[in-house]
Amino acid sequence: MSLETTLEIDRIKDMIPHRDPFLLINQVRDLELGTSAVGVKHVTGEEDFFRGHFPGHPIMPGVLVVEAMAQTAGVLVVGTLGEEAEGKLVYFMTVDSARFRKPVLPGDELELHVELLRSKRNVYKFNGIAKVGDKVVAEATFAAMIMDR
Repeated sequence: MSLETTLEIDRIKDMIPHRDPFLLINQVRDLELGTSAVGVKHVTGEEDFFRGHFPGHPIMPGVLVVEAMAQTAGVLVVGTLGEEAEGKLVYFMTVDSARFRKPVLPGDELELHVELLRSKRNVYKFNGIAKVGDKVVAEATFAAMIMDR
């Protein structure tokens, strides 16, 4: 199966079921099926979570940075499995070794580098590194399971 290496928002919505306000990636690029992908989140400052996290000092919650990694991983898995996997749910199973290094702020372009470490049946394990520019802002190892709706 052939899939483009850069996916825009409409194609991402075909692949994973997340929608606003919880779709946390705007683009996936450098997609290497079965191996890795880079998700992109343009942090505008207009996202709902900034109203309460924190008023007057907006910071993207770290758990949402990890969720954006997971959404990027979901696109990688669905792209790898092919059209029959489109729209399936990808459930978090574990998040290990999560580290938050720097805050993600309005105006940042968040890059979510995910690498598939291994898979067994419908369970996938990934390493994720989130960057703003050349600075690592977060990292985590996580596992997810792909399921029918």
